[in-house]
Amino acid sequence: MLLIRCPYCQTERPEVEFVYAGEAHVGRPVDPAALTDDEWKNFLFIRSNARGTHFERWRHMHGCGRFFNAVRDTISDQFAMTYKAGQPRPTEIEIKEARS
Repeated sequence: MLLIRCPYCQTERPEVEFVYAGEAHVGRPVDPAALTDDEWKNFLFIRSNARGTHFERWRHMHGCGRFFNAVRDTISDQFAMTYKAGQPRPTEIEIKEARS
């Protein structure tokens, strides 16, 4: 079982308390009505699906109920770090420090 640290509750909890909410830091269109059908499709459905370090949104559904971001290695399924929603994407140095 994976343990995920909620940055709001400041505790590690089992993964069954959390819900995956998609890729983090996805740029939202300023004027969605101006997008073509293909551009709208790409915004809604096309994601990077990176191998290795991946930035994700999660929700602590059975805890505080808040959304937060996580850095997870998709190969090992290990969480490097979590951080509050709205904070900028961490740098490579910050991710390496969190893994140590």
